Amino acid sequence: MQNRLLFHQSSASLEVIGLPDYSNNENKDQISIISQWKLTIIDKPLIEGKIQHLGPIMDAFYIYSNLLINNEIPLYESKLIDMKADNLHIHNIVLKSSKPDVKPLIIKIGNSLLSDIINCFDQLNESSNVIIKKSAVLNNIPKKVRFGLNNKVKFFNFFLPPLIAICSLILFSSTFIYFYNPVEDKEKNELINSK
Repeated sequence: MQNRLLFHQSSASLEVIGLPDYSNNENKDQISIISQWKLTIIDKPLIEGKIQHLGPIMDAFYIYSNLLINNEIPLYESKLIDMKADNLHIHNIVLKSSKPDVKPLIIKIGNSLLSDIINCFDQLNESSNVIIKKSAVLNNIPKKVRFGLNNKVKFFNFFLPPLIAICSLILFSSTFIYFYNPVEDKEKNELINSK
């Protein structure tokens, strides 16, 4: 009996089918030997393949989405999959079969579907029940994109805490302006001095 695990997000679901590796004393519910996977997208043809297709397709989606986030030209081409943007909202995906004489599958998806697919891949990567060799997604991302991502994270981690502290200090001290009344203070001083 093969194990089946489903990762679902709104309009997309990813099913992974396989067996545990008993030689590594894995739990019977785990999957480390993936025999098949299926990506189902609402109103789109079923996308399926073997383990050797899953890594490159996940890489393609991650690299393409990183290019979108960094406002670079969203274009990705490989032997298995091509991805490019029609406009800001529509993305063309061309899936090429590894079998001869099979026409490529062309799919158009919007931003929400792209986000749902990425979320399914994220769930798969985070799952403790599926053990897959980590693909070299970050190694395939162009250095310029990687450098930009790291610098943005470092920038926010360095400047965000002091900025929050300064804003909260200003907010906290500005509340005292509403409670401090200089007229009352003057009257108190006059009473003390008159005694």
